Amino acid sequence: MDPMSTASIVLWLAFALGAAFGAVASHTRFCTMGAVADIVNLGDWTRMRMWLLAIAVAILGSAVLHVGGQIDLDKSIYRTPSFNWLSHLLGGLSFGFGMVLASGCGARTLVRIGAGNLKALVVFIVLGLVAYMSMRGVLGVFRVQVLEQVSMYLAAGQGLPAMLVRFGLAPRAALPLCALVIGGGLLAFVFISRDRLSFDIVLGGVVVGLLVTAGWYVSGHLGYLAEDPETLQEAFLATNSGRMESLTFVAPQAYTLELLMLWSDSSRRVTFAIASGLGVIVGSLAHALCSGNFRWEGFHDVEDTVNHLVGAVLMGFGGVVAMGCTIGQGISGVSTLAVGSFLTLFSIIAGARLALAYQYWRAERAA
Repeated sequence: MDPMSTASIVLWLAFALGAAFGAVASHTRFCTMGAVADIVNLGDWTRMRMWLLAIAVAILGSAVLHVGGQIDLDKSIYRTPSFNWLSHLLGGLSFGFGMVLASGCGARTLVRIGAGNLKALVVFIVLGLVAYMSMRGVLGVFRVQVLEQVSMYLAAGQGLPAMLVRFGLAPRAALPLCALVIGGGLLAFVFISRDRLSFDIVLGGVVVGLLVTAGWYVSGHLGYLAEDPETLQEAFLATNSGRMESLTFVAPQAYTLELLMLWSDSSRRVTFAIASGLGVIVGSLAHALCSGNFRWEGFHDVEDTVNHLVGAVLMGFGGVVAMGCTIGQGISGVSTLAVGSFLTLFSIIAGARLALAYQYWRAERAA
């Protein structure tokens, strides 16, 4: 099959994966910001267990594909030799704080747009603009010349399996062992509680984890060319990074705005990330219409507007600096067992916790 036809298949599959994510996330209320808020506000770990289940399934599924020779996780954007720890830390904190102010992460923003939320549409536009500025604009200069100068070089890459190999573990056993310990440990944590999970919670966790795994297969196997006819080099078709990608929802919003603004430029094309993001909106819209939950919603007051605008700015900046969001790093990145992804994940949770504490402080002052 020629590359153009293969790229078209990759794009349609990416759209389908996004649509499935949008429908399932809408139906199960899959929301990472909500998961953190539920723990802080109610002591309820239900939605957090759904998120952790998705991570576990993605880790185990990705490891199976890697061990089976279907994909090579070292060719993802997360396992680069440069470990920009300050970027992961600051970006994660910024994103986590912002997603609380904006009532949801990048993925949740797309889901809310599909359900008729106009606040989410504003967040999408602002987040996309700031993300673009952080990639190629004035904030990008700060990112490259300041934040990314603080890094560690890891010759074997920043994957946990590679680190175990340095301690003497056999290379072929390192990744399966890591995946079983971390993925299996998360599964045990999710299901060991006496509080049984509902079908919807299990459905959300398992499906999201499988969708991330499927994303790796689509871009890393179906879209892989050992030798591009045009460049004679290895290529991953229809990806913005030129590397293997799975679900992520910050940079894609910037790429979507870029495509819409430069539509007449023939060099700009729909990519895996853009197609999956649009799919989320369509999937959420379909679910909202079928379930009768579609309704228009706008800002309540000036404070609500300011919170969402500031949150969008923080998410756009933080998502690019940290190379991903709660899905892009928190699930897709973590599924590659990259050190930077784990640091970003913990930083996002810490940022969200700080934002919730800030909101409590504001509420107490107002009272």
